[in-house]
Amino acid sequence: MDNIIVLENVTKIYGMKDGAVRALAGVSLLIQQGEYVSIMGPSGSGKSTCMHIIGCLDRPTGGLVLVDGCNTALMNERDLAVLRNQTVGFVFQQYHLLPSLSVLENVMLPLRYQGVDVRRRKKIALEMLDRVSLADRARHRPSELSGGQRQRAAIARAVVTRPKIVLADEPTGALDSETGSLVLNLFAGINREGTTVILVTHDVHVAAEARRRVRLLDGSIAEDRHV
Repeated sequence: MDNIIVLENVTKIYGMKDGAVRALAGVSLLIQQGEYVSIMGPSGSGKSTCMHIIGCLDRPTGGLVLVDGCNTALMNERDLAVLRNQTVGFVFQQYHLLPSLSVLENVMLPLRYQGVDVRRRKKIALEMLDRVSLADRARHRPSELSGGQRQRAAIARAVVTRPKIVLADEPTGALDSETGSLVLNLFAGINREGTTVILVTHDVHVAAEARRRVRLLDGSIAEDRHV
C-alpha cells in the first residue's frame, strides 16, 4: 500500500535567534493510505504543528514533506490550496462553521470551491447531512445547533468532497463523553471506507480509538506503535 504522507527529518522553528522555539525536532513519519492514526502528546509537544504541516497549512523549516505524492516544498500557495481542497478534510475543536450560512450552505462550500454546480452540490451535501443525522437541521444556522450537532456538521463539511485524508484536531475536546463517542464512531466509519484518518489529541481515551498511536514529546516522536 502506498504512503499518502511522508515526513523525513522535518523541523519547524518559530521565531529567530534567542527567541526561537523548536516545535518539531526532526520528525520522520510514514502513513499509508487507509490508516487510522492518532498523534498525541501534552501541550507544546508539537502535535498541532505536525498536523498543520501534514495539512499544508504551514511549511516546515527543514526536511521533506510529501502529501499524496506531492512535494509541498516545491508548491506555491495557490497549488497548496488546491492540494488541501482536493485531498484533505479538516475538523477542528471549535468547528469553524460560518455563522451567516445555514448548515447546508456550510457543507456545500467545499464543493463550490471545486466547481461543482449548485444543484449537484446541494444534493451531495444533503446526503452527507443525512449520514450524520442532521438532514432535519439543514436550514438552521450553526448558532441554533448543540455542540455535538455543530461538530457533526463540521465532519460532514470535511468529508463532503470525499478527501483521501481527514485531519481532526481535538475533535471531541468541547463535547461530553456520549456525544464524543458518536463523533468518534463517525470517524471510524469514514476510515472503514478507505479514508486516512489522523486524530490529533491529548486525550488517551480518544487516541485509543486509532489502530496506530504516535506520541510526540518535545517535538520528537517518543512512541509509534500499532495496536
